[in-house]
Amino acid sequence: MNVTQSTPAELDRLRKAFRLLNKFMVFMWKIGLGRMINFWPAVIGRIMVIRHVGRKSGKERLTPVNYVAVEGEIYCLAGFGPGSDWYRNIMAAPQVELWLPSGRIRARAQDISESPKRGFLLRQVIIASGFAAPLFGLDPKKLSEEAFLAATSSYRLIHFEREA
Repeated sequence: MNVTQSTPAELDRLRKAFRLLNKFMVFMWKIGLGRMINFWPAVIGRIMVIRHVGRKSGKERLTPVNYVAVEGEIYCLAGFGPGSDWYRNIMAAPQVELWLPSGRIRARAQDISESPKRGFLLRQVIIASGFAAPLFGLDPKKLSEEAFLAATSSYRLIHFEREA
């Protein structure tokens, strides 16, 4: 499925499918099997959970996302753009906890979508997403820089600054 050519109804079905998959991923992390989810990153992707606060409810939220570590820094993206609830939550309350295969860390989320390194970092996150990239109609290893940036123009790039 190439979401760049999908109808709104198809995108809605895809979001619902991801919600079900996300519940499973969070369950796996809660029972201590988060590392096992990351056993085959080339296919499944690198997955972490972001523990954040709902901007309206104030309740704890857990959101699994694909991520990449570049030079020790953690990055992820909001592939459904700035309208994603979890993205709006972490922008409203950027203090988060990241559940990584190596352990849990506290961090501050920052949208760096305007960074000069945007193209490079987005490409790294998408490569680390495993099956999700082809599902979204992206081949980050083959697309030219111009085509890649056009295809990901609505994506938001998030950097997590570790807290002491």
